[in-house]
Amino acid sequence: MQSAEADRRGAILIEIARGELDRLLRPALEFNETEDDRVGVPWPREPWLKEHGAAFVTLMRGGSLRGCVGSLSAVRPLIDDVRENAVAAATRDSRFPPLVAEELDEVEIEVTLLSATEPMSYTDESDALAQLRPGVDGVVLRWGARRATFLPQVWDNLPEPEQFLAQLKRKAGLPTDFWDGDVRLERYRAEKWSERSK
Repeated sequence: MQSAEADRRGAILIEIARGELDRLLRPALEFNETEDDRVGVPWPREPWLKEHGAAFVTLMRGGSLRGCVGSLSAVRPLIDDVRENAVAAATRDSRFPPLVAEELDEVEIEVTLLSATEPMSYTDESDALAQLRPGVDGVVLRWGARRATFLPQVWDNLPEPEQFLAQLKRKAGLPTDFWDGDVRLERYRAEKWSERSK
């Protein structure tokens, strides 16, 4: 259960993402813009937004995925990370055509804030599977130049570790039964907020 403060911050992150999509797709609207408030909606200055953070922005429409882009490493201020990933989820997720203004009112936004990734240590695939924590772990898979991640909420649709890892390999462009000693897995925790739960 998230604290009231975490929920307050989550609501702000969703507001940032929503404001950025409004600015992108409804440019005729007038926004009150200052150097520190560029999202088109007023809110208090929040120092934690200027700390580096890694977030994913997920767009859902009618219960189906409509775009999802994010960062695995905290390399820029959280406010900028959420803004840029909101735009990227709407316009640069290669699985979908760019979002258009007519869809905006039907889109629900999720923002997921990631912890730092931690390398996993295992002897083989069975050992790695035994260590995965369904419903808890976000997982990054790396092999050579290939990389893919699933957020913790993906466990809702792929509840078995074997399923989860097989589809993660598929997402990375590998066969679902692929395994190699050079496969690297990292995991992370995440907090998620959604417009659906407001």
